Amino acid sequence: MLSGKCVVVGVCGGIAAYKAAEVVSRLKKLGADVRVVMTEAAQQFVSRLTFQTLSQNLVASDMFEPPSSWDVAHVALAARADVFLVVPATANTIAKIACGMADNMLTCVALATKAPILIAPAMNSGMYDNPATQQNLAVLQGRGCRIIAPDDGFLACGAQGQGRLAQPDAIVEAVIGAIAFEKDLQGLKVLVTAGPTQEKIDPVRYITNYSSGKMGYALARAAVRRGADVTLVTGPGTLSDIAGVTMIKITSADEMFEAIRTRAADSDIIIKAAAVGDFSAALPAEHKIKKSDHVSLELKKNTDILAHLGEHKLTEQVLVGFCMETRDLEKYAREKLAAKNCDLMVANNLFDKGAGFASDTNTVSIFSADGSYTALENMPKDKLAHVILDMAKAVLDGKRHI
Repeated sequence: MLSGKCVVVGVCGGIAAYKAAEVVSRLKKLGADVRVVMTEAAQQFVSRLTFQTLSQNLVASDMFEPPSSWDVAHVALAARADVFLVVPATANTIAKIACGMADNMLTCVALATKAPILIAPAMNSGMYDNPATQQNLAVLQGRGCRIIAPDDGFLACGAQGQGRLAQPDAIVEAVIGAIAFEKDLQGLKVLVTAGPTQEKIDPVRYITNYSSGKMGYALARAAVRRGADVTLVTGPGTLSDIAGVTMIKITSADEMFEAIRTRAADSDIIIKAAAVGDFSAALPAEHKIKKSDHVSLELKKNTDILAHLGEHKLTEQVLVGFCMETRDLEKYAREKLAAKNCDLMVANNLFDKGAGFASDTNTVSIFSADGSYTALENMPKDKLAHVILDMAKAVLDGKRHI
């Protein structure tokens, strides 16, 4: 994903420096050329050898050490960088960068580079909340730096509050979002649904399905990486929130319908990847149904969300539906495409190898309202997400005559 990209990582002197090692390792696994710059204080927490081993590159720290090749180290690193990530960023270094100081290798690179700068602060909550730190962060943000906000939690100093370094997943995602993809969806609003719904039978039981939400999450992640303003309406599951995506968490089909209904008109592309329950209990029991009781469960139909979206689709709006079948895939996909007034229908067979619920891959055919269809080979859902977005954008561009 980051092959051919150079990520310069500046490590400052804080206890969270050990987490920077995990970030460097993940960036390297994604194919990046990772170059680490350490402050003198950072080396009190983690050795240069650690980052040298993980990055497979020499670590820069001393402005005056003999060069390993003929170049001016801080200028060479600044020019080479596709992105400059400061992690963890201490209050001291944040203040220096904000003031344009260049008194060590890290701050020299920050001042010299023309690459995007990502700042991941980590410090005591009192230091983070201090007006001076907040003003410095605001100055950097105003200059175009992206601030990867710290988490709220237990800090190494024993305090509780905001200042804990963001999780490595969020930091790596910020790097990916900065340099890995063209921002061809910039300015577009994308609404995605994911996961199953749960329909209550009694206080301890519900009707659901096997959906994991992986396809919907992959679509939301791909869209935000390409610059879109993304909202993900998701049913219950175990997947982690996606940085930069507005997460709307629901339980039932009615809750999903309300969440989508109020946001649909403001969306450019709507992708309904959720496996919404078709039925729910007509009269959920107020108390737990006992084994000894005779049980007769009456079901009622839930609102057809995709049909509602199709009925209310705007002229310059793209609607993408999903269908999973166990037979007659093309027949049912084309029928659903027409009945729901979709622009695209992504269809797959549950029995295909490497496809279906909970899988990390999928094998789909994508049917278009113009009568064409594309049969795709089995591929990771993260890759498939970009194919679907490419096709949705092409339809949108056609409607807008771009």
